[in-house]
Amino acid sequence: MTRLSVNINKIATLRNSRGGNMPDVEKAAADCERFGAEGITVHPRPDERHIRYSDVRAIRPILHTELNIEGNPIPSFTNLVLETRPAQVTLVPDAADAITSNAGWDTVGNREFLTGICTLFREHGIRTSIFVDPVPEMVEGAAACGCDRVELYTEGYARNYASDREKAVAPYVRAAEKARECNLGLNAGHDLNLENLEYYIRCIPWTDEVSIGHAIICDALYMGLEKTIKAYLSKIKIF
Repeated sequence: MTRLSVNINKIATLRNSRGGNMPDVEKAAADCERFGAEGITVHPRPDERHIRYSDVRAIRPILHTELNIEGNPIPSFTNLVLETRPAQVTLVPDAADAITSNAGWDTVGNREFLTGICTLFREHGIRTSIFVDPVPEMVEGAAACGCDRVELYTEGYARNYASDREKAVAPYVRAAEKARECNLGLNAGHDLNLENLEYYIRCIPWTDEVSIGHAIICDALYMGLEKTIKAYLSKIKIF
């Protein structure tokens, strides 16, 4: 059954825009769990424009579900992961100035580097997922790097969903089938929302986890955080 991990970066962005501690990121993480989230995702970037490294350290001991830390494994990020020991680390090839994640790894061209990172984290008992585009070759390349899961970058699916949802999901089904063939776990994330999420899960029911942040916070402005999380859970708990 697919699990929902709530990305709380946008809550930190709101706090940082004003200074102080409102909204309280630690309380928000705990509340997301209380409202039914089955994991918390954070994506600290070097400039700490939303989630800060100190937030990750503060959140880690208060969580009862899984913590997923996303990011580009530069030395400071790698050290943070080894220090906090999350359940999962998701490797994302972000440039330092990226507004948001915009591409998956070239797992073939970066095989040596990714293999070393996966080996390091797995030696410390941390499940490792590699963020990839919906391309079977990249999924197969990720498996060769020794990761436990791949996360499919779903921006393309979300962008094309309204015009032709069957065509939009087709490359993701192929990539997901390759992941299953390679005995990899399967995650998904980026631009998934209440409109497109259920269809994605119906087409790829062996998805282990979806990580959603921006859309949840947008919907929470109107629905409230608790009702929003429950609405997203209803879209994935369909089997």
